[in-house]
Amino acid sequence: MIEPATEIEAATLVTFRRAASGGPPELLMVVRARELAFAGGMAVFPGGRVDPADRALAARLAGGRDISEIAHRIAAVRETIEETGLVPAVTRTISAADASLLRKEVAQTGALGPVLDAHGLTLNLEALVPFARWCPRGMVHSRVFDTRFYLHDLGTGAVDLAVDATENTRLFWISAADALARADAGELSVIFPTRRNLERLAQFASFSEAHAHAQAHPVSTIIPQIADRGGRRALTIPEGLGYPVTHEPLDKAMRG
Repeated sequence: MIEPATEIEAATLVTFRRAASGGPPELLMVVRARELAFAGGMAVFPGGRVDPADRALAARLAGGRDISEIAHRIAAVRETIEETGLVPAVTRTISAADASLLRKEVAQTGALGPVLDAHGLTLNLEALVPFARWCPRGMVHSRVFDTRFYLHDLGTGAVDLAVDATENTRLFWISAADALARADAGELSVIFPTRRNLERLAQFASFSEAHAHAQAHPVSTIIPQIADRGGRRALTIPEGLGYPVTHEPLDKAMRG
């Protein structure tokens, strides 16, 4: 008998920046270390599980808002800081040196709240735009990540960042279309949800377009299903959620 999978709440941040070429916006991605149990060796957006400290800070900041939603946004910010050194969604600009120090302190304490307080920083969580929620129940046996995706606009061009070198082995900025092209060429590996999100993001020439699209498509939990498509087994998602591609042959889909 197969035991029900443990569902783990998680959050991911899709950060946009302006491309130096003036072309489509670039997105911040990392390549996960191959030895990791989930999505090892895959290119993903920064993110991870919601921790108790995220929930504690959310309870402090919620002010009548949904605590779970606030906790997910906090987790998306914290994980991005830890994995990339980028400090998103704060109410004032900080220097590269301060960002580096803040990153070290977050890694040491495992909590964002005390570090923000020590640096006199305040979060602007409204800067995170809800984009998607994926929970691939039935795709694995042991654990499932119930992940909320958020969009964030960096509002600038070149930014120097460094990979954390623990969970991830590479950090890079790339347009959604270029990421898909590299995946098709075998230069990047992307799991099924990441590919679908890249296809969706490749439709937009700016963050403002992506923002408007997200607002026009309220988030609904996506649970991929296996179904027949043209006589071939495929991994599918529902229509009408903003995704231009809603299925992929099962034997080609990377499920983490």
